[in-house]
Amino acid sequence: MRNLVVFSGSSHPQLSAQICQRIGAEPGKANLAKFSNNETRVEIFESVRGADVYIVQSGCGKVNDNLIELLVMIQACKTASARSVTAVIPCFPYSRQSDAPYKRSGAPLTSAPPITVPSTPKNNDFNPEYPFNPESGNSVEISDLSSKIHNLHMPNQSNGQSTQSGYKQWLARAGTLIANLMTCAGADHIITMDLHDSQFQGFFDCPVDNLRSMPLMTKYIQENIPNYHEAVIISPDAGGAKRATAIADKLSMDFALIHKERRHVEKPNKADMMLVGDVRDKVCILIDDIADTSFTITKAAKVLHDNGAVKIYAIITHAIMSGDAVERIQKSYLDEVIVSNTVPQDVHVQRCNKIKVFNVAPLFAEAIRRIHNGESVSMLFDADFQIA
Repeated sequence: MRNLVVFSGSSHPQLSAQICQRIGAEPGKANLAKFSNNETRVEIFESVRGADVYIVQSGCGKVNDNLIELLVMIQACKTASARSVTAVIPCFPYSRQSDAPYKRSGAPLTSAPPITVPSTPKNNDFNPEYPFNPESGNSVEISDLSSKIHNLHMPNQSNGQSTQSGYKQWLARAGTLIANLMTCAGADHIITMDLHDSQFQGFFDCPVDNLRSMPLMTKYIQENIPNYHEAVIISPDAGGAKRATAIADKLSMDFALIHKERRHVEKPNKADMMLVGDVRDKVCILIDDIADTSFTITKAAKVLHDNGAVKIYAIITHAIMSGDAVERIQKSYLDEVIVSNTVPQDVHVQRCNKIKVFNVAPLFAEAIRRIHNGESVSMLFDADFQIA
């Protein structure tokens, strides 16, 4: 293909090489490094004047460094008179930020310990909560004092809960900021896969193609799971029910859902995971888009095991596997975890023999080929689409 240049960021060079091999193009030559003060350094070693440039960079690993590197590469290509710059981001950064903080174990932190507001000292008596007394000469470090003032005005309540003063703590979402940064850097087009929130596309002022991994998942199920027609597709939460039912309908399979029910009167923030459907003596296939801490899918696997499932698979698009997620999977009731390579998986595969990988490079390569040639990409979103 003429006037096409594909550059690889430092986050996932293996996927970039597979995409280039698929479309028959040589990877663009560039130097990606760091200055001594850790600022990002980008050098483009070939002409991109009048060319359509595609930059492959996944939002994984050192996410902030990779994001800045992508922005600098986009700006460098636009400054070098590229006709268009398309950011190919298999796993989009900052598209999913939890509504609630998490514990070290990966479990959602649904409540915070109550904050006791100290009473105001009287008659200048010494009070440990107000350690500064002009007459007694007591003093306190500025950092400690500022921390106490912060806790007094900003109690550590969970997201969405109001304090006694009426303040409702909220969690900042960076989606609009990331979209504006990419647009200002010069991105003319975005290609990504399985955004956690599809409404994220609306943050951009440029076209966004949100590819779907469903055709690759259905192909894997058909080719690698024996007697898959007798298995049950499971959604580990209500948010992924639409994705899981689409696969179940496509393959004419049964569907079940794991639901979080809050039924504790004395502990209203505690949720039980309950199974809606029948999985006894059946093979179960969990479908999810992101596995970060792996807390959800491992808990879901325990629920399925307790309800009589004989074998449990999990198919996941973005397997980030942060913290001790891999060890959690190794110790869980999951028999096999199939993940895509939108995120590098070599280390995960070496550490856990349950993890298998399916390749998304052909889908991204086909999207690049169609966009470059001015062809429609709508069929890539069809569940019936298959790539040879």
